[in-house]
Amino acid sequence: MDKPRVVLGVSGGIAAYKACELLRRFTESGHDVRVVPTASALRFVGAATFSALSGNPVATEVWDSVHEVPHVRIGQHADLVVVAPATADMLAKAAHGLADDLLTNTLLTARCPVVFAPAMHTEMWEHPATQENVATLRRRGAVVVEPAVGRLTGVDTGKGRLPDPGEIFEVCRRVLARGVREPDLRGRHVVVSAGGTREPLDPVRFLGNRSSGKQGYALARTAAARGARVTLIAANTHLPDPAGVDLVRVGTAVQLREAVLKAAADADAVVMAAAVADFRPAAYATGKIKKKDGQEPEPVVLVRNPDILAEVSAERARAGQVIVGFAAETDDVLANGRAKLARKGCDLLVVNEVGERKTFGSEENEAVVLGADGSENPVPHGPKEALADVVWDLVVDRLG
Repeated sequence: MDKPRVVLGVSGGIAAYKACELLRRFTESGHDVRVVPTASALRFVGAATFSALSGNPVATEVWDSVHEVPHVRIGQHADLVVVAPATADMLAKAAHGLADDLLTNTLLTARCPVVFAPAMHTEMWEHPATQENVATLRRRGAVVVEPAVGRLTGVDTGKGRLPDPGEIFEVCRRVLARGVREPDLRGRHVVVSAGGTREPLDPVRFLGNRSSGKQGYALARTAAARGARVTLIAANTHLPDPAGVDLVRVGTAVQLREAVLKAAADADAVVMAAAVADFRPAAYATGKIKKKDGQEPEPVVLVRNPDILAEVSAERARAGQVIVGFAAETDDVLANGRAKLARKGCDLLVVNEVGERKTFGSEENEAVVLGADGSENPVPHGPKEALADVVWDLVVDRLG
């Protein structure tokens, strides 16, 4: 089969050097990449670097190879156009249909999915003009990933950092895999929980579980690739931050509840993929619990944690909000899943069998998605992103 054709647009920001890592990931995974930098981008990274990494000549001017009409053909022939970094100036030009160089001409002629990965100072990202431009691009069907929070140029820190190139690549890979121009979650806000809560016994010990957070992160990545604004609430994970999400880190079930209820206030869908501890110690020892010779330890008294899934299902923050739960079962999987679906009151319940060597920490999953309407959708063993896409397909159907 022909290699997927990707146009990598690079605009003139200090993060332009990170485009080289994104380019390498595309080429090493079998994509045919054409780099289209702006004149400002070439002040940060030379054309020779882009050409060497891509194996293709670098187009910079509408006047180069005029007989091939590059300002039209490059966009027409692409399967994906990604602009990384996308500066505030580039977002403004794209939103207003300006075409004063080869990259902006390419964006106007592209009939394939388009992804923008913004990078700029926090004040520029938060400026109303930039936010309106981003909203315009999203409304037209472009995927504009949220910038990351972190170190910017100089001593500045805040939201506006280019997401990790590996995570931008994952978003682009999902967009290409779906092969559709219109992101079906655009304009939607979704909340996803991931990971496993930990309930402290003392300053060094806790009650926890084996959840790695990989399924929740896959749900967040796929939602971002489908155009959603994503709030990811992560409990005790050690995974790289997905591109295009607002990340909230928590530790305990009580902290998770607070974060979910806050984020769900304006959410269209809430997907509770985190493994939430059912119980927590009734008392917390302020010092490490010591082992005493000749004595058995004191029993650990447990109390119930709040049932977050049941709470958000019963007290939905807005009409039409879709709630999805996860059920990790070790026996009588479907029977227990159906009982939990009725008990929790959610719209969808993803039921899977778990164990020491099943699901936890794996890159694959297998599940059945049960619906409150009596539907049953089995998802065969495969990548966790495949299960995530099935979940979002079912959510989109219920969002109408």
